[in-house]
Amino acid sequence: MSSSIPDQYATSAAVGMVAEGPEPENHVPQDPSIYNSIFWWAYIANLILVSANALTFRFADMINMLGGSDQVAGTIVSVGSIGALVGRLFLGQWIDRYGVRPLWIACSVLYMTGIIMMVCLPSLGFLMYAGRTLFAFGLGGMFACSMTHIQNQVPPERRTEMIATLGSSGFLGMILGSQMGDIFLRFTPDSLLRHGVLLGTSAIMGGIYLIIVTFITRHEKSQHQRDSPAAWPLLKRYWPGWVVIVGIMIGMAFACSTVFIARYATTLGLKGVGTYFTAYAVSAFIVRILTRHTSKVYGRHRMIVLGMMGHVIGYTGLCFVTAEWHFILPAICSGFAHALLFPCVVSLGTEHFPKQFRGTGTTLVLCFIDIGGVVFAPLLGAIIDQFGFRPMFLTTAGAALGTMVLYGLMTHRTSDPEMLHHVSSGKLVRDSKNTIETESLGSGPVPEPCKSGCA
Repeated sequence: MSSSIPDQYATSAAVGMVAEGPEPENHVPQDPSIYNSIFWWAYIANLILVSANALTFRFADMINMLGGSDQVAGTIVSVGSIGALVGRLFLGQWIDRYGVRPLWIACSVLYMTGIIMMVCLPSLGFLMYAGRTLFAFGLGGMFACSMTHIQNQVPPERRTEMIATLGSSGFLGMILGSQMGDIFLRFTPDSLLRHGVLLGTSAIMGGIYLIIVTFITRHEKSQHQRDSPAAWPLLKRYWPGWVVIVGIMIGMAFACSTVFIARYATTLGLKGVGTYFTAYAVSAFIVRILTRHTSKVYGRHRMIVLGMMGHVIGYTGLCFVTAEWHFILPAICSGFAHALLFPCVVSLGTEHFPKQFRGTGTTLVLCFIDIGGVVFAPLLGAIIDQFGFRPMFLTTAGAALGTMVLYGLMTHRTSDPEMLHHVSSGKLVRDSKNTIETESLGSGPVPEPCKSGCA
């Protein structure tokens, strides 16, 4: 798999060392910009994909219209996630072996195929489960390929920043998709036609996404690796650590918001969920942009603990919603949580995997998010059927609180390599400036060599 950024980012000069030849007095080495045309096309593609996915958030309403309960909707989502989970165990290996481009294109095609099956053959039978599985596998594969591709364009210490910045496009897409969905609700009858329009538009947007992906990867050279190991041995060797439980909780949160929030609004007699997802996305976008460098200063472990607290407050707040504007505060809290958690979990989870296995590492981390959906989607649906929505939200908040406490206890003494790199880089710049200033002094005795190891 080719990368447009060479390996020159691996520190090429020792601390305090000055290159030969004349240089400006205050010269500080600068990395080439990572925000090039490839990044911005990937940004647009991700915006389109998340917008398309947001149009599927009323899937539970569609299942209810076909005669299924909330538990049935959760079970279909869970089965689809299981199929996607099994596929992902091989997807990462295929990415490492054949490159991002062919797998990215194939997953985009599967995404559209799954949606077409659900639209053209709406029933609660085998085809609905199969369509949801293809949809879930394709969607997960598209995100995995996107993140693998973008991580390979930047130096290791900037992966969290890149994931965070790319992900900000998803929040814009969430706004666009949820507002489009509410518009379709106003102009379509309450029938299967409405869901056909929602899912059909999602498939069309998936086709546009496919065109962009084909364009931005057209120069990528496929490098076939015959020695790419299976996922399970790699997972045991490069175990991500406690961050996997946070990934599972993210999956639980995704299942709660993307499957059941729309059903909650429907039972309350509210017009739509555009208010919730718009507030969620605006909050997440602002927080993501403001904190994209924060991991280097405060560390990803602290950001994860703070993000889980956002979910605790957000899902507890949903219990008190009685009007559409009441969604705003819980959505802001959950958007804040999403903005902090996702890039930290992905970068920490893939950190131990060498670059040649980055595809497998990324898909394995996303597998734990899928596991959260697999386990919790039917469970949350069953709680709704038996006890109602508010006990379901409290269950979600309680699980997030328990995860926050456990993760905080397990990692409070763990150092973050990104913080160490930040400190090291700062020392490099300061020592370089001091050396240059010393050598630029006028006449006088030559200073004694540094005895502290700075040379």
